Amino acid sequence: MDKLVIEGGRPLSGSIRIHGAKNAALPIMAASLLADGEITLHNVPHLLDIEVMLYILERLGCTCRHEQGTVTINTSLVRSHDVPEDLMKQMRSSIFLMGPLLARFGRVSVYQPGGCAIGERKIDLHLRGLEALGAQIEEQDQQIICHGANLIGADIHLDFPSVGATENIMMAAVLAEGTTTIFNAAREPEIQDLQHFLNAMGARIMGAGTDTITINGVEKLQPCTYEIIPDRIVAGTVMIAAAATRGNVTLTHCNPAHLTSLIHVLKRTGVQITVCNDIMTVSCMTRPKSVDRIVTSPYPSFPTDLQSQIMVLLSLADGFSVMKETVFEGRFKHVDELNVMGADISVDLNAAFIRGVPRLYGATVEATDLRAGAALVIAGLAAQGKTIVEQVHHIDRGYDQIEKLFQSLGASVERQSTVSKQLDFAN
Repeated sequence: MDKLVIEGGRPLSGSIRIHGAKNAALPIMAASLLADGEITLHNVPHLLDIEVMLYILERLGCTCRHEQGTVTINTSLVRSHDVPEDLMKQMRSSIFLMGPLLARFGRVSVYQPGGCAIGERKIDLHLRGLEALGAQIEEQDQQIICHGANLIGADIHLDFPSVGATENIMMAAVLAEGTTTIFNAAREPEIQDLQHFLNAMGARIMGAGTDTITINGVEKLQPCTYEIIPDRIVAGTVMIAAAATRGNVTLTHCNPAHLTSLIHVLKRTGVQITVCNDIMTVSCMTRPKSVDRIVTSPYPSFPTDLQSQIMVLLSLADGFSVMKETVFEGRFKHVDELNVMGADISVDLNAAFIRGVPRLYGATVEATDLRAGAALVIAGLAAQGKTIVEQVHHIDRGYDQIEKLFQSLGASVERQSTVSKQLDFAN
């Protein structure tokens, strides 16, 4: 099992290009099943979740390649609509396959998805949305079987603006007869990217980025070539790491408009940020100031996927801060690990109370999920001494070789495997 070894205390400095968004690429890869032929996707990161999705597509009959950030998916020979249980357990995003497989084949069989243990994430909204389009759903233990040879457009109101449910309904509705309108739809940039991709294949969708999305069904979609948007969570992670290490970093190929809530919070802490088109420079030469209250909420509010990372910066800030998590109830598992490194954080239900300390200290800590792992890497970069972050496979789900990313900015971080450590010990 890999681990990261970090020698902290070095301010990050330099320039880095932000890779493509995992949370945009995964539903778009699933949506490729809606067309018959070869789809080409550019700016696709090399991540564990991406590779799992490609393997699932291959098991369904696709021919896939992933070389130098470009993915090609040929769907011409797809015949199966049964997603393997073992692969669904590895990645929650595999649930995105429900909508496109149902729309193309009139039937899909999936299992309850896996993923990070950050709280309960039901798929009820996905299933209700598909049922509203005319699908019949049968649940057998962990297996979910959907039938719907003739989907019909409908008005669908989501009880919560779920990103996954919004995307699954969009993908199922593009080939349905008539018009589908999603009310209280998720507004994330990844939703907009999916709309642009589907429209590039010939779909007729409008409204993504607002709380109301309208899909006019079409008879057929065509293959296309498309470029994935930059990853706003990776960009945000780098921005926070630059601030936590008192560094100066320039981010290129990013979209500042997708990061307005984070930019606002960072400026409140005293971080200096300049923006020019798709380039941002982040610098922090002095100790950051505390922020009285941050509340995570669906886009465009502060993202839950940056909650653990910003907590590292607040743990080093001058003063007292409060972080309230309203999206996932199990997303404070990193707190105990940060406290091991010298942070002063207490938790009461869904609120974390952070009293800033002058410095953190290196320690051996464990990544319990993707974003918690990224936060621990930031903490290690900012801390005095050596930090070892274990269970790095969680981090690999969303960051393309995170050690090389930070090495390019002057950090001392390297990946080690248990096997190599054992061999070194034997020698």
